[in-house]
Amino acid sequence: MGPLEIIIAIVAVVVVLAIVVLATSYNKLVTLRNRFRNAFAQIDVQLKRRYDLIPNLVETAKGYMAHEKGVLEEIAKARSAAMAACQRAAGNPADPAAISGLMTAENSLIGMLGQMRVQLEAYPDLKANKNMMQLMEELSSTENRIAFARQAYNDSIMVYNTGRETFPTVLIAGSFGFQPGQLFEIQDAQERQAVKVAVN
Repeated sequence: MGPLEIIIAIVAVVVVLAIVVLATSYNKLVTLRNRFRNAFAQIDVQLKRRYDLIPNLVETAKGYMAHEKGVLEEIAKARSAAMAACQRAAGNPADPAAISGLMTAENSLIGMLGQMRVQLEAYPDLKANKNMMQLMEELSSTENRIAFARQAYNDSIMVYNTGRETFPTVLIAGSFGFQPGQLFEIQDAQERQAVKVAVN
């Protein structure tokens, strides 16, 4: 084997290794992205469950809370905004702006539900209503499920972001459109406190 053939063999081996590294890195990123999309789908399921509970909660409260009609209307508006933001985020969980919009809308909705809880204190008959108690219990359970789903999503995002930032994957991530994932976190320290929805 002559020197030219040795050089060609070395170049061929380097090219094959580069293709293998590229393919492996790309496949790793696709796998990690699909995992965090699936994790977001779990959040989406739980948020929709909450959105479905809220109209029943508002309807049950309407008969008792006639003087707080504004709060109930604001909850309905916040629910609509959160549903729209959730739909945008579900369309592309890799879009940081969509996730950020969802976080903002969710924080607003959580705040309105907290205000409703405060208003409930003035209506002992409503607090004792079986339907209201059951709805509040379901809402509390849903909030816990959302928290678990959000934690799983954030864990998946962390693994994805770490994977896309490590060598050699970092060399191809941007070229193939693998942008950093956005964590689903609560931004305001006051909003970090758990929403209390129990009626007792």
